[in-house]
Parts: sequence; C-alpha cells; structure tokens
Amino acid sequence: MLSNRELERYDRQIRIFGVEGQEKLKKSKVAVIGIGGLGSPVAYYLAAAGVGELLLIDEQTPELSNLNRQILHWEEDLEKNPKAVSAKWKLERFNPDIKIETFTGKLTEENIDEIIKDVDVMVDCLDNFETRYLLDDFAHRRGIPLVHGAVEGLHGQLTTIIPGKTKSLKELFPIPPKKKEKFPILGATAGVIGTIQATEVVKLITGHGEVLANKLLIVDLLHNSFEVIDLED
Repeated sequence: MLSNRELERYDRQIRIFGVEGQEKLKKSKVAVIGIGGLGSPVAYYLAAAGVGELLLIDEQTPELSNLNRQILHWEEDLEKNPKAVSAKWKLERFNPDIKIETFTGKLTEENIDEIIKDVDVMVDCLDNFETRYLLDDFAHRRGIPLVHGAVEGLHGQLTTIIPGKTKSLKELFPIPPKKKEKFPILGATAGVIGTIQATEVVKLITGHGEVLANKLLIVDLLHNSFEVIDLED
C-alpha cells in the first residue's frame, strides 16, 4: 500500500497510470548497468518515479572528463568514490523511500547470476558490446526485459528487448562496433536517451503505453530528427 506521503509525492504521475500503476513501481526492482552518462538520468528518473528497489552496477570511479554528462557524480567523487556508491549516496537523499543496492566490479558469466537476481527489468547503460551481449544472453535465459541505449556525439539509439517476443540484441547487432577508448559526447544527448530509457522501464512495469519492442529509435539531435525503425521481418 502507498503511504499518504507517497500518494502526494507521486500525485502527478498517478494521474497518468493510477494508484495500481504506482504500486507496481513500488514493488519492482530494476538493475541499471553502467552509472555514467546514460545511467545517471536513468537512475535519477527511476528513483523519482518511485521504483521500489534499484540495483546500481558499475566497475569504475568518476573522472573529471565524465562530468559533462554523468550528472550523478560531483567533483568531490573524483578518483575517490566508485560510481555506484557515488550514485547511491545522492539517490538515497533524493528519495529516502526507495532501496538501493550496489555492485562495484565487472559483470562476468561466472558472477552475473548471483549479482543480478530477482529483477523485473534491466537497463543497458553501457559503452561496450561485450557486456551488452552478456546481458542479452542473461535476459533471454532468465526471461527479463532489457532496455538498450547507446550514445555518441549528438546521436543515440534505443530499443527494448523482450525475451520470447522480440529479436535479441545479438540478432540486431551481430557485428559489434569497435570500442573507442574516448568518443565525443554532448551530455544532453545522454540525458535525452537515458530519460527515454527510464520511460520505457516505467511503461514495462505499469503496463501503460507502448514500448519499443522490435523497434529501434534513432535520435539525431544535430538535425532534430527522431526515427523509429520497424525491426520485424
């Protein structure tokens, strides 16, 4: 049941999907993998929406060059607090009614089953396809939806993988792009894509609205274009 405080805090979105939808959010657990440019807005808005439990996963510590886009991290965190820990501290103060778990380290085939368990949705906020493929395999093995997002420069892409209903990430991107050590990125680009990812998660949990299942959203902020590609043959 929602408390009077929660009913007031989430009043504006309850007007969209009702008390029942808000209770579904409160009972849900979401894993956010990568707490950087995408993971920051994703985690912020999921915390704001009242997702009952967040699992934040990242192996890195913030660097100065991260701060143009990784808005959950501050200068006081540089070379000091792991990203998951840095984010947890802020989000607990932003919304003390939710529970936040963290894992600082690299996901592997050996540890993923132990680390990511009992979650309703996973959010891919990564910058490499090696770990993305690992999440993709895990998602299909465990039947957990996976919201994929990626950004570079002023461009981004997003799709929602639903095991048994959509193509896998490997099928969509069978040849992974070569990872760049440093790539150009405007912080607002990550903000746009990350915010849409958080919206996909809310829609998946509440059942309100249509998600990007078997659809790839291509965002070009340089020319202000949003294109949805149908991925079904």
